[in-house]
Amino acid sequence: MALAQQRLYTEEDYYRLPENMRAELIDGQFYSQAAPSRTHQRILSDLHITIGQYIRSKGGSCEVYPAPFAVKLFEDDKTIVEPDISVICDPNKLTDKGCTGAPDWIIEIVSPGNPAHDYVRKLNLYLDAGVREYWIVDPMQGNIYVYHLVEEQFKMTSYTFQDEIKTGIYDDLCIDFKELGL
Repeated sequence: MALAQQRLYTEEDYYRLPENMRAELIDGQFYSQAAPSRTHQRILSDLHITIGQYIRSKGGSCEVYPAPFAVKLFEDDKTIVEPDISVICDPNKLTDKGCTGAPDWIIEIVSPGNPAHDYVRKLNLYLDAGVREYWIVDPMQGNIYVYHLVEEQFKMTSYTFQDEIKTGIYDDLCIDFKELGL
């Protein structure tokens, strides 16, 4: 939900937020982020570890970052998001503050308070920014929606927590959600 505001905010305002306040800046408006649930954090941790171990085992140039991790999607200073997991393969996009430009792969874990944020608002942002692969993991429904950017459109495939999912940005990484024990 957008916080009550009387003006458009910028990157400068975002970096002035108190450390204990979690919010994203989208089109000049702040959106608060509630503290994540234990289930949310377990999924985040398991996925982060799985992806990180894969990258290290392959000696890959990509890097994986869990939230909170600032991603400035566009050149303007009005949109900074904090995806649950960001995989960035271009080291030139990484800065001391986070990532500038579209990550190659983003995973969002749906929170019960505002599912439309991940399903609609962020889906459109990530499409516009050129994110190659976007996963929406929905623990309430037990579903994973995988979007691949193809010819400036996302192609979606749905899975359950009983499925093994092959990633699009790697030829040989499959994540077996059954093994995560969710």
